[in-house]
Amino acid sequence: MTIEKNLNGSELEVVIEGRLDTTTAPELETELKNSYDGLTELVINMANLDYISSAGLRVLLSAQKTMNKQGSMKITNVNEEIMEIFDVTGFVDILTIE
Repeated sequence: MTIEKNLNGSELEVVIEGRLDTTTAPELETELKNSYDGLTELVINMANLDYISSAGLRVLLSAQKTMNKQGSMKITNVNEEIMEIFDVTGFVDILTIE
């Protein structure tokens, strides 16, 4: 998995590519934790994300909880397979997905 961060003032876009699973989720979690200070908007771009596991979902849930306290978070460019996972797990009701 590759992670690219684009900071624009208090808005951060995180572009993730590849697989977000048990092996890579801790890396994303660390990147996000190191970026929360001063953020009011977090955008997670999944245009090139191929797969997400329960470990990846946990990281997204944690990020959503953090951003609920200091601003907003949205997920963008979700493919059909990952949207189906969000649907089945109920994450469509928790996350803002565009």
